[in-house]
Amino acid sequence: MKQVLKAAKQLNNRKLQFSRAEMSCVWSFFKVSEEDPRYAVCNDCEGRVMRGGVCVKSFNTTNLITHLKNKHPEAFKEYEKLTNAKQRKKSDATMAAAPVSSPIEQVLEKTKKFHKDHQKQKALTVAIAKMIAVDDQPFSVVEDEGFSEVLEVAEPRYNKPSRRYFADVALPALHDIVATHVHKLLDSNVNDISFTTDIWSSDLNQTSMLSLTAQWIDENFEMKRAVLHAQEFPGSHTGTAIASAFDSMFKEWRIRKENVHVVLRDNARNMVKAMEECGVKSLGCMAHLGQLAVHDAVLSQRSVVDSLAIARKIVGHFKSSPLGTSRLRDIQREIGMKTKMLQQDVPTRWNSTFMMMTTLLEQKRALVMYEAYHGLPVSLNANQWSLIEKMTTLLAPFEELTREISSHTATAADVIPSVVALKRFLNKTAETDSGVKTTKSALLEAVNKRFETSFSEQLYYLATILDPRYKDRYFDADLKLVAKNKLEKEVDKMTPSATAEPTPDAEEGEPQEKMMCTPSEGHSFLDMFDEILEEKEQDEQATGPTSVQVHGYLTEPTIPRNVSPLQYWQSNMTLFPALAPVARKYLSAPCTSVDSERLFSAASNVVSEKRNRIGTERAEMLLFVKHNIRLLPKPGKAKRAYQGQLVLGPEADGEGYEQAYLQGY
Repeated sequence: MKQVLKAAKQLNNRKLQFSRAEMSCVWSFFKVSEEDPRYAVCNDCEGRVMRGGVCVKSFNTTNLITHLKNKHPEAFKEYEKLTNAKQRKKSDATMAAAPVSSPIEQVLEKTKKFHKDHQKQKALTVAIAKMIAVDDQPFSVVEDEGFSEVLEVAEPRYNKPSRRYFADVALPALHDIVATHVHKLLDSNVNDISFTTDIWSSDLNQTSMLSLTAQWIDENFEMKRAVLHAQEFPGSHTGTAIASAFDSMFKEWRIRKENVHVVLRDNARNMVKAMEECGVKSLGCMAHLGQLAVHDAVLSQRSVVDSLAIARKIVGHFKSSPLGTSRLRDIQREIGMKTKMLQQDVPTRWNSTFMMMTTLLEQKRALVMYEAYHGLPVSLNANQWSLIEKMTTLLAPFEELTREISSHTATAADVIPSVVALKRFLNKTAETDSGVKTTKSALLEAVNKRFETSFSEQLYYLATILDPRYKDRYFDADLKLVAKNKLEKEVDKMTPSATAEPTPDAEEGEPQEKMMCTPSEGHSFLDMFDEILEEKEQDEQATGPTSVQVHGYLTEPTIPRNVSPLQYWQSNMTLFPALAPVARKYLSAPCTSVDSERLFSAASNVVSEKRNRIGTERAEMLLFVKHNIRLLPKPGKAKRAYQGQLVLGPEADGEGYEQAYLQGY
């Protein structure tokens, strides 16, 4: 009798197990305990888990799922995949078996609003939050009549939340998702990170903000950039206060100071002091140094100052007079010129002054005719027109240089080659030098003074030698020897097992750039790079004992300047494995703080006339999402199911539904 009861009990347990397997995929990882049906036994750890009650009616799978999630994460992921596949299969079967609804029922279904937890409701809400951040839209855009009409036409079932919901719920949620991913990127084997920083003050609400942007090169030699902070910075902008703010920002992002490669800043004394107190390496912005050199040698001259003052008054006349602007356009059309507005300069940006002078020269003929017909409050005489023309010719290479170093691909490796090329250009004679030879000499002297320390800065010359476009071709003999020895020491320090031969220590003073140029007829500024490479390629010889890899790398020909150095290292990191980690470190450094300045240009669009009462916390969230949302990985192909739910395709990377709808699917 006992044997019969035992067999019946086992049969009943098997039926229960089969029934549970039909109901939940979790039974693929458990079995019913033969000793006590109130418990399930884990297939992995053989632990007993309570099924949630003392009788069959009260049994559930909650404890089983919790056990998988806490004890067996890999099994839990497999359970989720099985569950999702089962739900899709069930949904497809339900749709196939569902009777065809009448036209009236279909119309009613399309007018029924989504539930707040509906997948498409969530996806549209996040997409709108993303649009507000990326397109610098005010939160009130969701209440605008035109936007509401577009939503009604596109998806009448969407239950549009209020502007307050987007500001208080949707934006912070989106910010948290992006911030979590940025944290993952920074924690993923990143040893050397470069930063830029600046301080910006809004004219609308008298708010000051302190920026912190980061850039680094990952293991695949891809440059990564992220905005970490654009936070409110109240009080006095002392070096101590800035240093304290930096300590807090580094702590928030779990960035150790030994991982800070360099911070690019402006040349203000409070910034210099702040970086010293914070204990991190910092360098001045190359664009700021160029601004100072131009101001010292050119823009501070009395004759130039007077001419620029008149030029600003002429431009200001047309900026403030609609009638004058209309008359100037009529003259431009009459003489067959393209209608164009004159450009006002910003005195603190020398390149804007250059652009103002350029537009004045372009419109000289129209301006002379305007003065003859209608008169101007002030006018330039012949000598002043000639001076402006010569100044634009003289400053053209500086404008080219500013554009080059302000691009997003510019690095610290561009500093020394650009200064060497600029010096060579200024040493050459040209037909246009008549009347400005003294100014040109003063400009060369100012460049020598402002960039004097660049050639003794280890970060600059190591970045240059590790850039395959430049290598050591822009160094004089002394700097070449110092750079090679420093490079080998850095390789030995970062990769102790690297194949290297010991080299004698060179004299490590402060090498000076001694390249002298033979005057010749003028060429363009960018031609100087090729001219230097041709000379150096012809004379290049390996001198002294060097490591095999360093010698092999340096004796290879340079690559063209329009080819990315990171592409070179992507292809050659296995050929030069000891040099690759050093290149990752030094090529990550920018040469300007332009990233922070561009961030604050975006900040002026966030804290605008339409949003002049926005809080700094929300402003920082908007800036953070706007600049960093592109870092989120694309999840692969995504498809919309009939119910409006998002189903990830087979190429999905497993990041989940959130990553899919964040990309706008």
